Amino acid sequence: MSYDYLLLTIFLAIALIFPLVPLGLAWLWARTLSPAKPGHDKQATYECGLESEKPVQIQFQAHYYLYALVFLVFDVETVFLLPFAAMGFVNIPVVGFLSIMLFLLLLVESLVWAWAKGILEWK
Repeated sequence: MSYDYLLLTIFLAIALIFPLVPLGLAWLWARTLSPAKPGHDKQATYECGLESEKPVQIQFQAHYYLYALVFLVFDVETVFLLPFAAMGFVNIPVVGFLSIMLFLLLLVESLVWAWAKGILEWK
């Protein structure tokens, strides 16, 4: 048996044991030491407070989430542009310059796509 596969097997075993042991200990702790307290009040929707009269589900408009996701995408892409801006395009090889231009092209293309889809219009 190769030592490479032995190390991989040991790593896999540790990766499985590391999260499962604390979960098993927590389950065992809760099962043995915490007393069960069933009852009508405990099984109610709210343990304390008033019963709800309306449905508790609220509809959210997906437009707000799309707006936030587009903001996050452009925010992260701006962070990727900072190292290139710090260099100031001094002594950059042609491949580096082309990669920056490709990145900017993709950034502008995604902005045009979001604008054309109407995601940037606040309603």
